[in-house]
Amino acid sequence: MKFTGTDSYVATPDLMVAVNASVTLGRPLLVKGEPGTGKTILAEEIARALGRPLIRWHIKSTTKAQHGLYEYDAVARLRDSQLGDARVHDIQNYIVRGKLWDAFVSDQRPVLLIDEIDKADIEFPNDLLHELDRMEFFVYETRQTVVAQQRPIVVITSNNEKELPDAFLRRCFFHYIRFPDAPTMARIVAVHYPTLRAELLREALTVFYELREVQGLKKRPSTSELLDWIRLLEADGVPPDALRRGGERGMPVLYGALLKSEQDVLLTEMALSQARNRGRG
Repeated sequence: MKFTGTDSYVATPDLMVAVNASVTLGRPLLVKGEPGTGKTILAEEIARALGRPLIRWHIKSTTKAQHGLYEYDAVARLRDSQLGDARVHDIQNYIVRGKLWDAFVSDQRPVLLIDEIDKADIEFPNDLLHELDRMEFFVYETRQTVVAQQRPIVVITSNNEKELPDAFLRRCFFHYIRFPDAPTMARIVAVHYPTLRAELLREALTVFYELREVQGLKKRPSTSELLDWIRLLEADGVPPDALRRGGERGMPVLYGALLKSEQDVLLTEMALSQARNRGRG
C-alpha cells in the first residue's frame, strides 16, 4: 500500500515519496517544518490511509526515553505492601507499559507518532537509538526482552527548537514540509471548505500571504490559522470587498485569528500604514 494523501489531507508529491520511502526502508520518518504545516496531522492521515492503528507519544520537556518503554511504579508497590495487598507479590502488576511497548506488541503494524521530539533534553534521541534500531528492549525488573512483532511505521516531528544528534539523524528518513504556495493552499482550503466562494478565497489568500511577508513577525500565520480565519469570515458573512478595504486601522478583518501577539499586530499596522503611504505617493 502506498500513501497518496487522503480526502482531508493534501500531500505534495515529495511528501508522498518521503512517507513511502520511510515505510519501505523501515526507518523513522523525521518531519520538520513551520508550526501549523500539518506535521502532527500527517501521522494521523498515514494511519487512516493505510488502515493502521495510531499510537501517539507527545513529548514534553520532562519526558525521558524510558517513559516510552515502561515505568516501574515502586511507590504503588510500597503502598500495597503496607496495606497487605496480594498484588505486591507479582512485580508485573507495577510495570506500566509505554507507547513504544504498545507499538511493539500491537497486533497490526501501527503508526507510532513521536511528536515534538525537540522538546525533550538533548540525550532523549540518543537514548532511543538502540530501541529504534533493534526493535527490542530489556525489562530489568521482570528479566524479559520485549521484541517488536512487526516494525512500526514511526513518524517523528520536530519544530527545530534543538539540533538533533547526528547518530540519530543517520537512522531517519528526513523530510522538510515547505510552507504551501498559493495554489497548494487553495487546494487545502477547498478540502475543508468546498463551497467557499472563489472570490472570497482569492482575497483571503492575498491578504494571508501579504501578512506572512511582513518583516520581523514573531509568529507568521500558519495553515491552521488561515483555516480558522476563513471559517470566521464565512460565519460572519464577510464580503470579499471588505477584505480589500480592511477593518479598523486598515488591519485585516478578524485579524486576531491570524496574529497572535501584540508585537506582531503593531508590526503589521506599521507595515500596512507604510504601504498605504507609498500608494498615495
